[in-house]
Order: sequence, then structure tokens, then C-alpha cells
Amino acid sequence: MSSADEATAPPPAAQKTRPRWLTPLVVYLVCAVIYVGTAGPRLLGPTPDNHFVHLAMSFLQGQLGVVDNHPAGTNDWACYDDVAHDICESGAWPPPWGRGANEHEHWYISFPPVPALIILPAAAIWGTDTRDALFWSLFAALSPTFLFVLLRSLRERGHTTRDQTEDLLLTALYAFGTVFFFVAVNGSVWFAGHVVGSVLLPLFLLFTIDSRSPLLAGLFMGLLFLTRPSSLYLTVIPLMEMLRVSRTSQSPPASLEDTRKDSGPLPRFLAWLRGVVWKDAFKRIAVFALPILVIGCLAMAMNIARFERPTEFGHRFLMIGWRGRIETWGLFNYHYLPKNLAIFTSSLPWLTANDPHVLISRHGLALWFTTPALLLTFFPKRQLTSTMRALMFGAAFVCLADLAYQNSGWVQFGYRFACDYMIVLFALIAMGGRKLKGPGFIAALLFAIVVNTFGAITFDRIYSFYDDDNTQERVFQPD
Repeated sequence: MSSADEATAPPPAAQKTRPRWLTPLVVYLVCAVIYVGTAGPRLLGPTPDNHFVHLAMSFLQGQLGVVDNHPAGTNDWACYDDVAHDICESGAWPPPWGRGANEHEHWYISFPPVPALIILPAAAIWGTDTRDALFWSLFAALSPTFLFVLLRSLRERGHTTRDQTEDLLLTALYAFGTVFFFVAVNGSVWFAGHVVGSVLLPLFLLFTIDSRSPLLAGLFMGLLFLTRPSSLYLTVIPLMEMLRVSRTSQSPPASLEDTRKDSGPLPRFLAWLRGVVWKDAFKRIAVFALPILVIGCLAMAMNIARFERPTEFGHRFLMIGWRGRIETWGLFNYHYLPKNLAIFTSSLPWLTANDPHVLISRHGLALWFTTPALLLTFFPKRQLTSTMRALMFGAAFVCLADLAYQNSGWVQFGYRFACDYMIVLFALIAMGGRKLKGPGFIAALLFAIVVNTFGAITFDRIYSFYDDDNTQERVFQPD
């Protein structure tokens, strides 16, 4: 080859470079095919609890209440009496369950509205016949796709030392070896909310870590809040990241972990804060807060129009059999923590002498059982960085909020509320540096895929594998 030819020939690395979008596209297609295939007969029509389709139909007709003031079924609909300024009487149910709503009783969907806005184009075409399980299964495949993009970004920015194979292993574990699998293929209202939150969360982290874009981080935070309200506690992550990147490079200590001379966490944190350039930090925080304030104002206006209170989203007015505990203890209370914590940590399959020999509580299985590899978040190999601490605090706050909620996640295969912070845990595993190609992790990966595939196939379909208690009182296997 001549010197001129050598000058014009592309370097070997460039010849092997693949388009950056190719691997994420393959991840999406694989996940979409498996999710849709697993959803099976659910795809043939609308799900029984397609609340977000009904909410989208309300928006399309320019109203906030249920169309015709007539709920489609009896499962988790809210009713507000604007004369009594309280929940409706039981007679507000339409026949044959009651007399029907009068002129001052109004039915609403209290679930946050972002999923309804996402499915609105489909609802505009097909109305209440929208095949929401199909829509959400296809949409759910975006979550592992965006997780892979997040993991790749963390690798490229030096937060992890993983290679692409390890990123794909973690993506496969998340897509098919966590409770997200059974959530993704269900389609009903509660699971659709988790799907949307799980798609937004990796995008939020993508723009939050290193404070890449405070504006977009704030936008996705606002959308997360109007999808899964407990996600609001994740704001600790962007706040700590904005402080970190606003520190001067010359200000010691460089990070929280370098403050060894101070005796405790608080002195170390205060020493770290002394290096923050507060003018820069406040600029970033203001930009981050702007979309959150706009979205928050829209949410408050919606709440005032429906329930006459800016902070009332409507869950207190759910017409459900256990609303007595909400009236006594509220939606969030320490009172709920022991029961929820027991399910979160200790709910295992029940072994029986009768067919099918395995039963699962309707409260679901413990999180560590469905995905043992999540325990790696507690045992990072590398020293904790400021970013890792921020992620840990954010996940912990959301986890505690969910554990203090009046509902355990009932009815479920596994602890579905973990979807509110699952992506954060996977980012921590990636950053933690533990080996992912060894036999231990591969065994945990295969176990999790088998368990969660079983859940995705059987949940809400093969009822013989699930306890038949309807009272919520039976948490563990009776003696």
C-alpha cells in the first residue's frame, strides 16, 4: 500500500465501530418480543383495570372526572362528595352495586396522570377498546434499554470499570430476573404506573449523575412524581450531585471519602461542603427546580379542581374495603412498617403436601428471594464515592416511604414497589465493582430469571399457585 493509501485508509478501530444505537435497539427488540410473548392472551383486548385509558378518555373530553360519572368496575376508583367535602357514601356505586352517583358525587381516577398522558394517543384512536397490555408491554421494553444506555454512560464517564458484556448481563438480570418482568407483562393500572416510572427513572439518572443537565433532570423528576409520588425522595441524588460538581477543584477534601481526619459523618460532610461554590450550586438548583415547580403547579391546580385542596391527589377517597385503616392511620404511617418490612424481607414460597406443592402469598415474595444479586448493593468492592452515597440515600428514602405505605403491594408476585428504585440499585451494583462474570453471579442470574419467569407466566393467570386469601390478613403460611 502506498503512503497516500495509508493516509486515507480509516484506522482499524474505526472500521470496527458499530453505531451507538445498534446495541440499545437490539436490547429493546429482544425485551419487547419476550414481554409481548409472555403477556399472551392479555393482548387480545383491554385489561379489566384499564384506569389510565379511562383517564385519557376524560382528558380527551376536556374533563377530570370519569366519563359519564360511571366507573368501569369496582376496583380502586375514587369518589368525592363536593357537598360533604369527603368520600362518597357506598350507594354512589352504579347499579347493580348501588343507586349511582347524585349531582354532588363525582367519580375520579386518583392515580397520578402521566401514564394516562402517555397512552392518550392510543386512546384517541381506539377509545376504551385500547389494548393497554400490548401498549404497556411494548413501552416496558424501553426500561431495560435505557438502563443499558445509563450503564454505558457510567462506564464512559469513569464511574464504573465494566465492559459491555457486564452491562448486558446486568441489563438481562433487570429485564428478566427482577419483579419488573411480571410487572411489564400485566398491563393493569397499578403495574402500568410502575412501567412508566421504570422508563423515566434511568433517564432521570442519566441527566442527574455529574449534573449533566439540571433542566432535564428536573423535568424527569417532575414526571416521576406525577407517576410514582414516592419518587420525590430521589431528589437527594441531584442535589448532592449538583453540590459535588459545584466544588472547586482546588478545595480539599476532593470528596467525602477523603475526609479521614474528621471523626464522624457529619464533620466529614461539613468539611466537604466548605469546598462548594454556592453561586454555581444555586444556579444549578434553580434550573433543576424550574420544571418541578411548573409540573407541581399543574398538579395542584388539578387537585383543587377535583378535591378542593392543592395537596390532595385523591387516594384518601378510594372506595375500597380497607379504607378504615386509611382514615385511622393515613396513607403513610409507621404503623404499616412492621408488616410491610416482614413481607419485604421474609416472605417465601409456601411448601405444601397438596398440588401444586408451592403457594405464594398474595402479598408477594421477599425482594432478596426474587433477585438475590441485589444483595451486592450492600457489599461494594470499591470505596464509596460521593455519587454512590447519593444513590444509596435516594434509594433508601424511597424504600422507607414505600414501606410506610398503607399497602404492601397487594396483589403481587414479588415486592413490586421496589420498581420505584430498582434502577438505582443496578447503578450501584455496576459502580460497586464486584465481579459479574464469575460462577456465583451467573448462578444468581439464572436463579432470578427462572423465578421471575415463573412469576411472569403464572401471576394473575394460574391461580392454583397463589394463596386465595382476600382479607390481606394472611401474610405468612398458616400453621
